[in-house]
Parts: sequence; structure tokens; C-alpha cells
Amino acid sequence: GRVKQAEFGAGLMTKPALVADIVCALKDAVSIPVTVKCRTAVDDMDPEAGLDEFAQAVQNAGADALIVHARKAWLSGLSPAQNRGIPPLDYNRVRRLKENFPDLPIVINGGLQTVSDARRELAFVDGVMVGRAAVRNPMMLPEIAKYVFGRDKAPTRMEALERGLSLAMESPAREWRRALAPLAGLGHGIRNARAFRNGIAQINSAHGMTPPQSVFAALSDD
Repeated sequence: GRVKQAEFGAGLMTKPALVADIVCALKDAVSIPVTVKCRTAVDDMDPEAGLDEFAQAVQNAGADALIVHARKAWLSGLSPAQNRGIPPLDYNRVRRLKENFPDLPIVINGGLQTVSDARRELAFVDGVMVGRAAVRNPMMLPEIAKYVFGRDKAPTRMEALERGLSLAMESPAREWRRALAPLAGLGHGIRNARAFRNGIAQINSAHGMTPPQSVFAALSDD
């Protein structure tokens, strides 16, 4: 595939020395943290020795953290979308990596759907990265802030909706749909989720459209 041929993305796992050179160049050029994100392995690469070799290279180069999506990446045979769900998760491999590299901050990623999932993994690694789960259910974020970081004040669904709509209304036409996209997840798990999503879809259809009352009613009735 293109990733393999162009030597970017997950394909770089097979070239730890090159990744180390990139990390060194970035560390010299910027003052912000430089982190690396990888899989447990790529294609036929050994997830034990291969991942350790990769971690050693980025640690030696001065990377500030290594974020590991706890699945193999199959660049031959699976599409990017399939690679996000088909290869089995292996959290134990990431936990072992942390044991092998106690001085390298290790962040785990992949398939973590709840705050309980995040808290479980924080007993073994330094951090948890949540991506698509938070997109599907943005209200997971204040829950994480409360139970992981001890922050008591969090926006309600309605407050998040009103703030999001306000920001979307201020956005130019070309950014309209992108600004609205995260709001659809605010209906995750509510009784009137379909009515809420339909209302968001109506707003999505026209730049600057006034939100229908059904959007607010769906949240108010929950």
C-alpha cells in the first residue's frame, strides 16, 4: 500500500533508526514535547523484540513519550479502516513494554471505551489516549476529568451544545460542517437520540441555519 511504499505512518516502525533521526531533528528544532505514536508491530514484525527495539531507539533519541496503539498494523491486506478494528488488541504487550522501559513515558491507545477502561490501564502505564470513543460520546471527557483528574466542575450536555453551536455559528461556511460534527455525539445514550441527530443533520444542511427546537428538546427531555 501507499503507507508501505512512501515510508510514512505505521510503516516507519520497521525503520527505528530513521525514526530516531526524525526525533532528534525535531528535538533540535522545537521546544515543545516530541512524542511518537506506533502500533505493537507491523505485518510480520515480531511484536516482542521489534517493539522493544523501536522503543529503545526513540528513547535514545530523546522522545518525550511513546504512544502505543495496542494492535498490530497489517499494511498488506487490510485497509486503514479495517486496521482500526480487525487486528486483536493486546494490552498486555503494552504493559510489558512499560516494565521493560520504566524511564520512558508510555501511553496506551486503542479500544478503550469507558472511564473504567482508562483507570484500569493507568495502573500499568503512564497515560491513556482516547480517540474515537470520545468522538462518539463527548460526555466521556468530563467523566474522565472527574474520575481520573479529580475535576468536579464539568459542562452539562446542554451547556456543551450551546457552546458548540455558538462556535459553529461564528465559523465560515467552509468550516461549518466540520465545526458541527462533534456535536452529534452529544446525543449518545439519551432517550431521544434519533431526534437529536436528525436536528443536528438539519443544521448541517445549511450554513447559518437556526437550530430547530427539537435539538434542545431532545436534551431537555432526557
